[in-house]
Amino acid sequence: MPFARLATATTPTCHIGLGLAAVGRPGYINLGRDEDLGDDRSVETLRNRTHELLDAAYAQGVRYFDAARSYGRSEEFLADWLKARPAFDDIVVGSKWGYTYTADWSTDADRHEVKDHALPTYERQRAESDALLGDRLDLYQIHSVTPDSPALTDKELHAKLAEAAARGLTIGFSTSGPAQADAIRAALAVTVDGEPLFHTVQSTYNALETSAAPALAEAHDAGLTVIVKEGMANGRLAGPHAPDAMREVAEEAGLGCDAVALAVILRQPWAGVVLSGAATTNQLASNLHAAVVDLDDAQLTRLATLVEEPHAYWERRGLLPWH
Repeated sequence: MPFARLATATTPTCHIGLGLAAVGRPGYINLGRDEDLGDDRSVETLRNRTHELLDAAYAQGVRYFDAARSYGRSEEFLADWLKARPAFDDIVVGSKWGYTYTADWSTDADRHEVKDHALPTYERQRAESDALLGDRLDLYQIHSVTPDSPALTDKELHAKLAEAAARGLTIGFSTSGPAQADAIRAALAVTVDGEPLFHTVQSTYNALETSAAPALAEAHDAGLTVIVKEGMANGRLAGPHAPDAMREVAEEAGLGCDAVALAVILRQPWAGVVLSGAATTNQLASNLHAAVVDLDDAQLTRLATLVEEPHAYWERRGLLPWH
């Protein structure tokens, strides 16, 4: 298991990863994106920004990097960076398949990505990922599994994924939507020749959306590595958008709201890796302070009042515009 590399790391930040959703393509749904990226979002500008972030993350102890076929050129940017740094052999690299990027490097496309969990899509995207990342790819995840996803029942797909696992690739899945817990439990039941197929799960969990927590604890107990995404709720828990309780606790801690938001997740005993979705090196540095945030019971109680009903949370997320 490639995540054994993280178990031997000793830096406080080794359980914080860097996700490339915000910098691998010019448009995304994170709040504050116009201020973060500015007007110049050419391929080369975002390639350079991604490389700067990767350098800064590695220098500060981050060892997990997360991309996806649908994150524009994220795999390409990551692959370029890895090729220039062959000595960085303690990194864990994950990517995802199941969405195809369709925006053609535009911020105002009608559709930015198209979802398809069928076997032909897996085979096409697996070849595309392999061409870029080769043997540096450690983890390949089904992107955004929901309870009705055919990826949970397609035996032919399972067999192909098991073949990839037999050759050394770790197979995982990510989840989204208000029924994340149902999707996680359904995926835990998927086996090939009596052996569990999935060894990681990546889910949304944050101070506003906690509904997947019991299922993530079950996944952890079953031996899966849990990766947490959207820890800042696409910017709703960071900076000027944070609710009052988050701002108050952050002021008491003397740190940013983003660090407190991620620290809440790091406290969960089932959380293996918590992703930063930073778009700037300053944001990344602030995010990484989460590793040393110490929250008391009273502060955690105040933050617990922020939890939203899952359907309301996901409905609001679905209304966020692509910037």
